[in-house]
Amino acid sequence: MGFTDVLKNTFGLSKSEEDASESNIPFRSTQAGQEWVKLAEFLGIDPDLKDSMQEATYYSCIRILRETVGKMPLRLMQSLEDGGIKNAVDHPLYRTLALRPNRFTTATAFWSSLEQDRQHNGNAYVYKAGAGTARRPLELWRMPPDEVEVWYDDACRFDKIPDIYYIWSNGGEQTVLKSCEVLHFKSSDTIDGVMGIPMIDRLNGLVNGAIGAQDFQNRLITSGMTAKAVLQYTSNLDDAAARTFSANIERYAKGELRKQGLENIIPIPVGASLTPLNLKLTDAQFMELKKYSAVQIAAAMGIKPQQIGDQTKQSYASSQAQQEMFYTDTMLYILRHYEDEVSYKVLTPEMYKQGYFVEFDSEVMLRSDFKTLVESNKVAIESGQMRPNEARKKLKLPADPDGDVLLGNGNLIPIGMAGQQYINNDTSEGGEQDGNQVDDQSRQSQEPDSEPDGDESDQ
Repeated sequence: MGFTDVLKNTFGLSKSEEDASESNIPFRSTQAGQEWVKLAEFLGIDPDLKDSMQEATYYSCIRILRETVGKMPLRLMQSLEDGGIKNAVDHPLYRTLALRPNRFTTATAFWSSLEQDRQHNGNAYVYKAGAGTARRPLELWRMPPDEVEVWYDDACRFDKIPDIYYIWSNGGEQTVLKSCEVLHFKSSDTIDGVMGIPMIDRLNGLVNGAIGAQDFQNRLITSGMTAKAVLQYTSNLDDAAARTFSANIERYAKGELRKQGLENIIPIPVGASLTPLNLKLTDAQFMELKKYSAVQIAAAMGIKPQQIGDQTKQSYASSQAQQEMFYTDTMLYILRHYEDEVSYKVLTPEMYKQGYFVEFDSEVMLRSDFKTLVESNKVAIESGQMRPNEARKKLKLPADPDGDVLLGNGNLIPIGMAGQQYINNDTSEGGEQDGNQVDDQSRQSQEPDSEPDGDESDQ
């Protein structure tokens, strides 16, 4: 509930506005409406200010961001001595971060609500309760941004060391919390690095313009797609009579008497004429301007046009390529911000030494199709990067008894042995030649020098 809604409820103006809407009377024409305008002008706020969440593009962008964060589990990981990484499912913090931040909220709903607070209000706050042990498990509680004030105690009034304090006003009581007791997630738009600036503050003009365009479209549909008209009459009427005369004709034009069987006919007195002012939305480029505003709002929030239904400029080969671009351009910063804050304020120094860290599981967002997954597993197994059972785990298949060994191509050799096979071949071929020469010489030495001549034997 916004500030204007609180004021309207306090002074009973919301009920008056609903009654005026049901009776087709402009709210500003009523006494309550006039009082609201005077109060808003006195406070310096826009009396026609509406909730920005009513704008379709802005709401769609917020929904995409919060659901993207909510569907990626935040896991507690641990680095092993052999260089591997495992899920620390046995640690009590794993359940808090990935499954149940508190006993009333699931992890999906919890992180989604924080992302909406961070985007729409500029800041999201979480109160830490518990010690994070098995006996006292850590619980995380969302603090509504409109109930939190942030103070920097540079005068050391609360403690001897300057610190940032969070004053939480809840249930008529105020609780002062130190910075180590609160997880503070701020928007990327920040000046001092402490407080984030709401996205709506930067996009107020665009969003209000889009709301105005939607209101104009709604009024045009309500009036039967009829724009303003000129009513001409010959008699002399005072202002009150002219307003009554025009209001009666407008009731017929809007179809307010359809319950009485009068829907398509507008009675005009003798001597009067009704001339509609032709207004073509195509001439005003209404749809083009509305689409351009939607693309600008989406671009400012890091959302691709295709994600809000604009398929006019599809430039991605597949949905997976689009998701990878969205993850790199938009979500990578958001996830890193969450991981940094949780790692610093939730994990203890002892856990750091033991190799613990937190990380969002991005594979949920970048999940590929079955064919691509099988081909990537095949390459990883044949290159010795992955065991067959690890690949089967990605496919949600049971492990095989013989699948815990690394496989590799027999033609591959260590890089340090490259070229040695050629040296060995040259040596072996040379040895064979030398050996042949030795064998020939030994055979020659064993043979007689020459056979006796026939003449000598005769003698």
